[in-house]
Amino acid sequence: MIVRLTVLVFCGLLWAQAGLVWAQPQHDGAKTWKTVAELSAQERERLDLSTDTPRHATFPYLPAELYPFTPPYTAEEMGFRAMEFPHQPRWSCVYADAGASIDQWGHLIVQSKTVGLVAYTGTQGLLEELYNTAPGQSFVTSLSQDIAPAEKYGNQSLFSRYRTDHTFTKKIDMFVYTPGLRRVRRQPQPRRGDRFPNQAMTFDDTFGRDAWEWSWRIIGTDVLYQTLRFPNTRKSITLTDSTGALHDVPVSEVKPMGKDYPAYTAEGGVPCYVVEAKVREDWLPGYYTPRILYWLDQSAFYPLRVEEYDRDGKLIFVETRVAEFRNPALKERGYGMQLDLYWDVSTDLMSYSAHDGHQLRDWTEEDRKSYFNPDFLRRVWFIGGVKSQADLQGPEEFFLRPALFDDKFPEERKLDLPPDLRARIDAQEKAGHLEFSEERVAK
Repeated sequence: MIVRLTVLVFCGLLWAQAGLVWAQPQHDGAKTWKTVAELSAQERERLDLSTDTPRHATFPYLPAELYPFTPPYTAEEMGFRAMEFPHQPRWSCVYADAGASIDQWGHLIVQSKTVGLVAYTGTQGLLEELYNTAPGQSFVTSLSQDIAPAEKYGNQSLFSRYRTDHTFTKKIDMFVYTPGLRRVRRQPQPRRGDRFPNQAMTFDDTFGRDAWEWSWRIIGTDVLYQTLRFPNTRKSITLTDSTGALHDVPVSEVKPMGKDYPAYTAEGGVPCYVVEAKVREDWLPGYYTPRILYWLDQSAFYPLRVEEYDRDGKLIFVETRVAEFRNPALKERGYGMQLDLYWDVSTDLMSYSAHDGHQLRDWTEEDRKSYFNPDFLRRVWFIGGVKSQADLQGPEEFFLRPALFDDKFPEERKLDLPPDLRARIDAQEKAGHLEFSEERVAK
């Protein structure tokens, strides 16, 4: 007998911009986006639309102007500024990472908590990576230690990331340890388009992409009023600050760039540049997503929204973020990810990650030798000392799918979605919580 189970899953969680599509900040329905042709002379003053700019004498794949650049900015320079902000911070730190995935039928999978420890080689982030790190040299080593669920407790992963160019293409070394095997194993370098098991994001989505592997173009500007979205059943989220104290934060107080961002509009929006990245085939032949659109805030160039398109031009992936100002020494480059939502459009699979309890950490040379090497993994020593309660109590607390913004830049965005997915999205927007397809289970 075939039994139909209609899974109606409420959604939401974690630190996101207050409200939903049905409860978004009011801006009178005004058009928020502009193409380059629609920009005023004053708005163009910070933009350099040149595509053929002088090159760096030592690294010809870098602009001649030294990072972090000054206005007016080219699209390529914006791409390098966005490169400053991968999933993991570009400075030495410790944080707790809570995450989970939810599939197209509303099954909550891969709930986990880890402690992340990051050891950067310097204190200036991408600036030192670009000019002081030779291709083939590691610029960061990070250690991930699983603390939940119970069956994964003690699993550990060690990653070393390398500066690349045309001659040195290896991006990462990976080592894993599981208490059951009691062995440290070196892993082959993953393909950059491979997705993490039961998760929506690929390795490149997580570890970041190099701006010099892409050609860049300015599409226009936009204002984002929300990025991640809570369900109508979620009123607050418990977050851990850098001292370890827990805070119940109302979702209405969560903003895309955090509470200290100086450039919000009067209505609470974030002015963004929208830029296109097209893969350079001489760098990445046959890359799985040859075209990506970025919404970059106009102050720090932090990527708040990322859309990926396949070789047929169809939307296949959306990432939305909430940032927090975490490293004052880097000024506007000191923003780090607080919440990240990944949506694999083709399978309607979503994954979130929350970086909680973030602490800057000045590792000594002895610390680096002791903790950030494969032999340390077998000891199963938990040295981070940070915790998070930003996990889910059930599928009803998961985020909404990202807003599609069908009206924005119609000449640039091909949102050709399957009818069943469109129906689920429409139902979600009406209900204020996730809705999923019927699942047929044989008995």
